[in-house]
Order: sequence, then C-alpha cells, then structure tokens
Amino acid sequence: MSRRVLSLFSGCGGMDLGIEGNFEVNARSINRSIHPDWIAEESKPGWVKLTGTKFKTVFANDISRAAKAAWLPYFQKRGTNPAVFHLESIVNLVKSSESGRSDTLPRSIDIITGGFPCQDFSIAGKRKGFLSHKNHVGSRIMDIDEPTVENRGMLYFWMRRVIELVRPKMFIAENVKGLTNLAEAKSIIENDFRKMSDGGYLVVEAKVLNSANYGVPQNRQRVLFLGFLKSALNPSSLHALSLNRIPPEFDPYPVKTYGIGKTNDEQDLMPFVTVGNVIGDLPEPDLTIADESQVAYSKAQWYGSHCQGQTEVNLNELGPTIRAEHHGNIEFRRLSKEHGGMNAKELEAELRERRLTVRECARLQTFPDDYEFVRRAENHELKLSASDGYRLIGNAVPPLLAYNIAHRLEELWDNLFERGE
Repeated sequence: MSRRVLSLFSGCGGMDLGIEGNFEVNARSINRSIHPDWIAEESKPGWVKLTGTKFKTVFANDISRAAKAAWLPYFQKRGTNPAVFHLESIVNLVKSSESGRSDTLPRSIDIITGGFPCQDFSIAGKRKGFLSHKNHVGSRIMDIDEPTVENRGMLYFWMRRVIELVRPKMFIAENVKGLTNLAEAKSIIENDFRKMSDGGYLVVEAKVLNSANYGVPQNRQRVLFLGFLKSALNPSSLHALSLNRIPPEFDPYPVKTYGIGKTNDEQDLMPFVTVGNVIGDLPEPDLTIADESQVAYSKAQWYGSHCQGQTEVNLNELGPTIRAEHHGNIEFRRLSKEHGGMNAKELEAELRERRLTVRECARLQTFPDDYEFVRRAENHELKLSASDGYRLIGNAVPPLLAYNIAHRLEELWDNLFERGE
C-alpha cells in the first residue's frame, strides 16, 4: 500500500521525484557498499535506475506556470493524474479550505513536504527574511512598512496551517542554509512549527545537509525541519525523538555516504562525485539534436572575474551550487584561455567558451535526462524557455538528496509509527 504525500511549493518536483524514486542517476552517485538494494537496474553504460519507494504524491501545488509546465508532463509519464497539480497560491488554498468554499486539500496524508520560498533567506538574495517586500504571489508589497503573514518570507506560516488542517503523520520543510545565519530565523521557524494550534507535533532539531554527502555532484547545503504527529508515534519512538541526542536507530536524517572517512558504523565513504563524472559524456550543444535542454544555454558574455558566476566549473571537483539565477550568473562550462580557462585539452580541440547548458545544470542537480526543462510547444501553457529551465532547476531540491531522505524514512517507518499507521 502506498503512503500518500502532499507537496507544497512543489516547483518542478525535485522533492516529489526523489521521494517517489524510480528514476535514473549516474552510477557513481550510489554507494553500493552501503546501499546495494537501491539499484533496480543498469539503465545504460554508467547510469542506473533507482528502485521506487512506497511514497506517492497525491497533491502538488505551486504558483508558477513554468513549474506546472515542467511538473505535469513528466509526472504524467509516471502515471500521475494531472488533477494532482494545483496552480494556486498556498494562501488562497488555506483560505478556501477554512471558509468551506473548497475542500481541495486531501486528508489521510502520511507526509507533507514543502520547500517554502527561499529567496528572502538566500545569500544570493537580499536576505529580507521575515520582512520580505514580496507577497504570496510574488508581487511587491506597496506599503513596505507593513509586512504581513502573507508576505513571501512568511509562507512557512501557511505551510504550518496546511499541516494543522490535514494532520499528516509527519512533515518535511526545507530551505537554504542561509536561513540559519539570518538573525534567529531557524529558531523562530522551528518554534513556530512546535506551536501549532493543538501542540500535536514533535519537531526535532533542524539539521543542515550538504547534498554532496549523498552523491549529488555539487556543494549544495539545505536546512531540513522535520516534525512528527505525536499521536501517531509509538511510545518508544516518541521518547527517542524527544531526546536532545536522538539514538542512531531512531535518527530520521539519512546517513552520509560520500566524503572523507567512514560512517558511524565504520563503512567507507566514497569520494565526492565530480562535475566531469556526470556531464563529461554530453555532446556539445551544436552537436545535440533531440534534447532541447542540452541545446539551450545562456549566451551572456564573460563579465570579469570580479562578478558572480564568471568562473569555469572544475571537471575534477564538486560543482558550484546551482542557483536560480539570471543568465549572466550561470557558471561557465568552459572559459577561453584569455579569460583564465584551465581545460587545456578542450581548448586545444578549439571548443568555444560557453556557459553551462540547462541539461548540464539539471545533471548537477541529479535530474534524469528524460525530464524536459526546455520545450517549444504550440500550447503556451506547455512552453518552457531556457530562463524557465535555469530557474526551475536552481530552485529545486536535488532528487537524489530527497531519495536519501525518503529511504531513511522508509527504513524507520514501522519503528516510528504504530502498526497499521
């Protein structure tokens, strides 16, 4: 029997895909000595298909037309009913549900997930945080002296309200690491989740995970907030999760499998997956025919090394954090020699200076190649530009990180919750 997931701020579905599993990743991204059972099959040379989980997305929500244009076609291929995706503000969803005008929000949900908007907490943004001057649909608040609970920096509040209405067995809230350095934002959000109307959720201490430690080929750190419905937990797990130091057998966070050294049970960590490992086999854009996401890349010129995003990725190291940036801030796949390019072999082959393609960014985020991020279509609702693709990918949770989280929860599920839950 599947376990039902309600997804908020879904974007293009990085968290949704990872929680469900059953997608393709580079073979180097799975530490087989620790997780041999995660591989369903060798899909093509150097790539593997991951096993599916018991989790299934039954409700997804975002305000972005581009998110819907990316999410729907991909998840429909996986057998998801298109009615699952709701193009609407979470504020409006909650207000409709509370007023009785709509019963859109489903019940009998096992997990609610949500990467509430991070622009106001990100180092790359203006770090307005709770005082964001954008509202819940992304428009500017005219009276900047009166930010409200409907502003973009407070949308986690509305996620909390959905949790109160739906009462899932647990929730996963996610944001950028920058939130932990912004005043008391982490503690405020943690405590606000603990203060839900009925006090029915046990919220464990938030933790920062670096995606690189889980096979993702980039240095990408995210903070997770996990909460559990107290009435659904069995007595032993309720006690264990309430401790300041959670015992390993109840720790809901996934174990690291990549880095330097060993795991807690003395298994070897694998070396980090590199940029070259995952994008080295891709043909140049002008030699690509079928994949529009590999054909498309930013044509913005090099602005100088003093500007953000004007560096060349190192094929032998982790990639930079993929950001939801303007074209001029997308890192270079290759710089010319005069601009400091270091890839002598490619320069000798007279390969030209260019920025990362949309597909290369997607691979660094561990999205599979059958996910379309650029699409020409007669139907305007299905069109996706390169700008759309870069933004969707940069805002997403790496599916492989979400897969690690989902598998850890599957391992613990029966130990956490009462039998039959």
